[in-house]
Amino acid sequence: MYTTAQLAAYYGMPPQNIEAFMQAMALQSIHTVQSVEMSESGVQSRVRLEASKKAIYLWRNNKGAGKVQLKGGTSRFMRWGLANDSEALSDAIKSADLIGLRKTLVTQAMVGTHVGIFVSREIKHANWKPSGSLEEAAQLQWAALVNAQGGDAKIVTGPGSFD
Repeated sequence: MYTTAQLAAYYGMPPQNIEAFMQAMALQSIHTVQSVEMSESGVQSRVRLEASKKAIYLWRNNKGAGKVQLKGGTSRFMRWGLANDSEALSDAIKSADLIGLRKTLVTQAMVGTHVGIFVSREIKHANWKPSGSLEEAAQLQWAALVNAQGGDAKIVTGPGSFD
């Protein structure tokens, strides 16, 4: 767990800005559901099932980096997953476990037109509580970016986040 001062130093921001940001994002982006004790994979399965019942398409966003063996015996260092172009970017912003689309009817100027709203869910185990780690701060940065652009991003501990 990192202190507010450590996060502020890492991100080059005043501690009060980090604190205000974390509090605001915790209120807006973290959707906690009272549920039975459940692992992260159990929560993910239930969230994906709930999404499918609401015609929301979600895909697993596997993230990582490493040497990949290519044809001919050569290898190359590669990165995969959203917002994982570099180690520095991955440290600053961490894309969520599930990404997808929700069909939405646009009103007024585009009457009758449907658009896809970007959906993002970071999955945590059922009893998870924010610790203030750099990883969580980077996950909140992702949620803030998606939400600021009109998407729908949350950190979730169970189904019920699509209502």
